[in-house]
Amino acid sequence: MTVLASCKGNLPETFTTFVGRSHDIAEVRRVLGSARLLTLTGTGGVGKTRLALEVAAAARKAFSDGTWLVDLAPVRDPSAVATTTAAAVGIADLGDRPALDRLAERLADRRALIVLDNCEHLVDACAELASGLLSACPGLRILATSRQTLGIVGEHVFTVPPLKVPDEAVELLRDRVCAVRPDFRITDANWDTITRLCDELDGLPLAIELTASRLRTLTVEQAVDRMEDRFTLLTGGSRTARPRQRTLRAAMEWSYELCSPAERLLWNRLSVFAGDFGLDAAEDVCAGDGLPVQEVLDVLDRLVVQSVVLPTEVEGMPRYRLLATIREYGRERLAESGEEEGLLRRHRDFHLALAERIADGWYGPGQEEALSRLRAEHANLLAALSYGYDPQVTLALAAALRYHWCAGGFVAEGRRQLDRALAAAPEPTPARARALCAGSWVALLQGDHAVADRWLAEAGQLAEQQEDRALCASVVGFRGSLVSFQGRWAESVPLFERAVAAHTAAEGEASAVFVLFQLAAVQLDLGNPLGAETGRRAVALAEARGERWARAHAMWTLSRCAWRQGEHEEALALIRAALEIERGFNEPFSAALMLETLAWIVASRGEYERAGRILGSVRKLWRDVGTDISAFGPPLGEDHTRCEQSVVRALGPEAYEKALAVGGGHDSPSQAIDCALAESIEPAAQAPAHGPLTPRELEVAALVAKGMSNRQIAARLVLSLRTVDFHVGNIRAKLGFGTRARIAGWWVSSHGPID
Repeated sequence: MTVLASCKGNLPETFTTFVGRSHDIAEVRRVLGSARLLTLTGTGGVGKTRLALEVAAAARKAFSDGTWLVDLAPVRDPSAVATTTAAAVGIADLGDRPALDRLAERLADRRALIVLDNCEHLVDACAELASGLLSACPGLRILATSRQTLGIVGEHVFTVPPLKVPDEAVELLRDRVCAVRPDFRITDANWDTITRLCDELDGLPLAIELTASRLRTLTVEQAVDRMEDRFTLLTGGSRTARPRQRTLRAAMEWSYELCSPAERLLWNRLSVFAGDFGLDAAEDVCAGDGLPVQEVLDVLDRLVVQSVVLPTEVEGMPRYRLLATIREYGRERLAESGEEEGLLRRHRDFHLALAERIADGWYGPGQEEALSRLRAEHANLLAALSYGYDPQVTLALAAALRYHWCAGGFVAEGRRQLDRALAAAPEPTPARARALCAGSWVALLQGDHAVADRWLAEAGQLAEQQEDRALCASVVGFRGSLVSFQGRWAESVPLFERAVAAHTAAEGEASAVFVLFQLAAVQLDLGNPLGAETGRRAVALAEARGERWARAHAMWTLSRCAWRQGEHEEALALIRAALEIERGFNEPFSAALMLETLAWIVASRGEYERAGRILGSVRKLWRDVGTDISAFGPPLGEDHTRCEQSVVRALGPEAYEKALAVGGGHDSPSQAIDCALAESIEPAAQAPAHGPLTPRELEVAALVAKGMSNRQIAARLVLSLRTVDFHVGNIRAKLGFGTRARIAGWWVSSHGPID
C-alpha cells in the first residue's frame, strides 16, 4: 500500500480487495459513532489493521477535517509516540513545544479521526496520548489497534474475530490464490479439503494469505498435509509487509516477546490442552514451578487482555481456548523448556481424576451437568487417552469414561478407545478388569454380542481373582443384559436378581437401580406381574438419591407396562415424564427407545400421522448410531413392527414415507424429543407450494427438509451462519411454523420426498 500525504488525511490505498467482515465494519462504525476511543483487539494476524483502515476509509465523510493513520509498529521509544503522531498529522517538528501540545492545538476545533495502529508494545504511551488529545479535542475520535486494551476511562473495545469458516475464510483464500494462480477453482471435489485447510488456519487472514502464496506450487491437499509444521510452511509473505507479518512464526514471536515471563510460562503450559479448557483445569495442570496456583487466574486474565487466550462458552460453562496457531507455537516453546512430558502427565491425571469422580458419584444428583462437563472436555479426554506413557492409566481412564461413552452418546468412540487400550495392556490387572466390563457395555449397545460375551467372561474371572465385589456385581448385571438382548428372558431374571443383591451388598441399594429397571423390563416381557412393582422400586430408589438417568429408564419401563395393559393415558404420562428427563442428557440410544414407545402409544390412540412422524425421528436416531431396536431384544423389535404396520395401514405407504421424512428433520436427540413433546394432535398446517418464499429461502427450506443443520446449510451454500439463521427465521415467520420439522413436512407435502 502507498500513503498519500494530505491535509485531510494520509490513509493508504490498498492493493488487494477486502473480503468479508461486513457485519464487523457496520458494528465498529456504529460504536465509533458514539464512542470517542475504540480499540480493536485480537490475536496477531487476525486483521485488526486492515479492518481499521476499511472503517476509516468508509467513515471519511463523517470526519470532514481529516482521517490519519499513525503506524506505531516501527516505534520502540515510548517518548516518540506523540512526535510520530504529530508527523503523521502533518505537524512540523519545530521549536521546543511538546508534541502533544502541538497536536491538541491543531485538532482542538476539528472533527477528525486518528487511527493509532499497533499500540500493544507502547500501551502506556498510547494511553497517555489518547487521554490528552481526547480531553483537549472534543471533535476527535481515536480508533486504535492493539493486542491489548489501552485501559483508560471511556475506552470501548471490539474484539476482532477470525474470519468465519467456511464462507469468509474460503472466499479470502480463493481471492488471494486466484491472484497468483488464475486457473484456481473451488469445486465440489475440493470444497471439503479447502474448508479443512481454512479451519486448520483458524480463519486467520495472515495465515490464509501466506498459504495462498504457497498454493502457487502446492495443491490444497499438500498444504493440508503440511499443516503439522505450519510455521515452516507459512513463510514468504509480501516483501513490503512489516517483518513480523512476513511469516506466521514472526507474528507469534512478536506476541510472545510482549508477554511477561509468567505470561509466557502459562502460554507454554496451556498448549497441552486440546480445544478449550476450564479455569480449574488450568490451575491444576499449569500451576507450580514458578507459577503459584493463586496467580494462575491473574496471569490467565492478562493473556485474555492480550488476545492470546480467548474466552468462550461450551455446554453453558465458561471456558477458555487458544487458537491452533497460538497453541502450536506455545507447544514448541514448552518442548524447548523440557516441561512437556511432565505437563502432559498432569493433563492426563487431571482428566483421569475428573472421570473417576463422575463415575464414582454417578448414581446421584448432577448427572446432566456431569455429562455436559465430559462433553466439554471431549477433545482433552481423547488427547489424554492418546499419550501412552502408562497403558494401565490409559485403561483406567477409558473405563472411568464409561458413562461418557454409553450415557453421553459416544458409543462408537468409546469402542475405539477401549479396543485400543485393551490391546495395548493385556496384563491381568484391576484396570483391565474394569475396562473389559466397560467395553462389554459398549459392545452390548452396538449389538456385538460375541465380543460382549468374551469380554464379560474375562472381566468376571479377573474380578473374582481380585475379590472386587462391585465389579463382580456389574459383570453379572451385564451378563443379564446380554442374555435378555438375545431373547433368553427366563435366563436373565436370576442374573439380574443376583446382580441387584450383589450391588446392594457391595455399594448400597442405590447402585442397583440400573439393574432394577432392566429386571422390571424382563419381568414385563415374561408377563410377570412383579414387573410393575420392580419398576416402581427403581423409580423410588432413584428419586431418593436425586438420580435421574436410571429413573427415566425405569419410567420408560413402567410406561411400556401400562401400554401393554391398555392403560394408554397412564402410559402417555409416564413416557412424557421420562422424555422430559431424557432430553437433558441428549443421548441417542435412550431417546430412540423412549420415542419408540411414545410412537406405539400414540398409534394405539389412533394418532397415526403423529406416530409416523415420531417413528421418523426414531429412524434417524438409529441410523445415526448405526444400529436398530432389534439389538435390544425381540419384544421391542416385535412391538416396533406391529406399530409400523398399523401406521402404514392407516396412512398408506406414500403418506407414511412423508411422515417419516418430516420426523427425521431434527439435528439432535434433544431436538427430536422437543418436537415429539411439543407436537399437537392436529396435522401440520399446509402452505402454498411456493407461497411468499424467495428463491434463496426455497433453497434453504429444501436443505432443512434433508435434515441439515444451519451450519451444514451455510457450508453447502457458502453463506454465513448468521445469514442462514436469518433465512430460516424468515421461512418460519412467513409460513407460520414453529419448528424445523414443520418446514420439512411442508416441503415434502408440497414438493415430494428429498433424494
